[in-house]
Amino acid sequence: MTGQTGVLFICLGNICRSPMARMVFADLTTRRGLANRFLIDSCGTGDWHAGEGADPRTVAVARARGLDASHIARALRPGTDFVTFEYLIAMDLENRSRLLHLGAPRERVHLLRAFDPALSGRPESELVVPDPYYGGDNGFEAMYEMVNSACEGLLARVSGESGQ
Repeated sequence: MTGQTGVLFICLGNICRSPMARMVFADLTTRRGLANRFLIDSCGTGDWHAGEGADPRTVAVARARGLDASHIARALRPGTDFVTFEYLIAMDLENRSRLLHLGAPRERVHLLRAFDPALSGRPESELVVPDPYYGGDNGFEAMYEMVNSACEGLLARVSGESGQ
């Protein structure tokens, strides 16, 4: 561990949802003067986009909101990621299942939207961030809104737990 609270956002290919979550969460921590207290990254459970930038539609939505859209996709590294990051934040049920199958500590694996206070008590099926990859621009806008709301709740939770 680095002395920082590790937060890793995980989706399938690491070019749409998890990079957006990382961008949003990093921006929130910076604006609140907490950036030095967190180690923030993202990855995919698949490796076919490793080394690529984020999807251009993710970049466009992020930049329109003033977020730093720099990103290089990478695949999950269970041997190090499961040790380094206290919070393994999956975008959907399939990626959560994959993390658990690969041996992630169950208590560290969460669905991102479970941190959205507006969704408290909702069934898990309603807590997914749908993959916008095969859709149009509207899906990327909707993804941003979901991620932004959930990241606010996540930051409230993790900053409270670490006494910040």
